[in-house]
Order: sequence, then C-alpha cells, then structure tokens
Amino acid sequence: MILDRDQIMELIPHRDPFLLIDEIIELEPGKRAVARKYVDENEYYFKGHFPEEKIMPGVLIAEALAQTGAVGILSLPENKGKIAYFGGIKDAKFRGKVAPGDTLRLEVDLVRIRSRGGMGAGVAYSGDREVCRLTMTFMFGK
Repeated sequence: MILDRDQIMELIPHRDPFLLIDEIIELEPGKRAVARKYVDENEYYFKGHFPEEKIMPGVLIAEALAQTGAVGILSLPENKGKIAYFGGIKDAKFRGKVAPGDTLRLEVDLVRIRSRGGMGAGVAYSGDREVCRLTMTFMFGK
C-alpha cells in the first residue's frame, strides 16, 4: 500500500459515505494511479439498489475511478490544494456485477493534463474480471 484512507483524504475532499476508495496501491503522480475498494455488505447504497440482489451501482464504480484519477493528478506538487471536478464520461462500458465481498481494483492512466484540466482512461476489475471501462475528463477548481 502506498496511501491509506487518511492520506487519500489529504489529497481529495471526499469523505464517508462518499469516499469510494480504500487505498492506493500504485502511484505515479500525474501519470497513473491504482486503488482498491473493499465492497462491504453494509455500504449505504445496498439498502435501495436492487436490495434482493445487492449490486454496486455502475455510477459509483465510475465515481471510484474518478476519485482514483483525482489522487493521481492531485498528488503532483503543483496541484496541491486544488480540486479536480468531473468534466465528463465517454465510452463507459459496464461488463459485470460488483457485489458485497468483492474487491475492486481501479486503474486510471492520466492521458492528458493541461492547466485547466485533462483526461484519464479507467478500468475497474473485480478479481480478474473487468467490470467497467471508461474515459473521463476533469477540470480543476480552487
């Protein structure tokens, strides 16, 4: 592990229940970040999202990828104290279910970084199974 939850919260503004990454396991600031999310059966969204067959919402998988990318971009010294806002999602594909007990591996490659924002490519895996792939854009605030 490279960053734990407390260290992640020093970089991004998200807090429980909306901090969707538990640890960063690989980090190349400005280039790549890989996170883990341990999907617990007590997650708040399981109470109402397919309660008979608990499934993590795809939009939250996309958000977890965005948070992973935000750590990658905000870990650059020149971006310290900034906020990275979601700008858009392109070509999102959801290929499998994520359920309680699963561990998500969230991989984001930062493809383009500019002064106002940039683009990242993300892939989420549950075990060895790809469950989501997308391209996201972000913009800086603050």
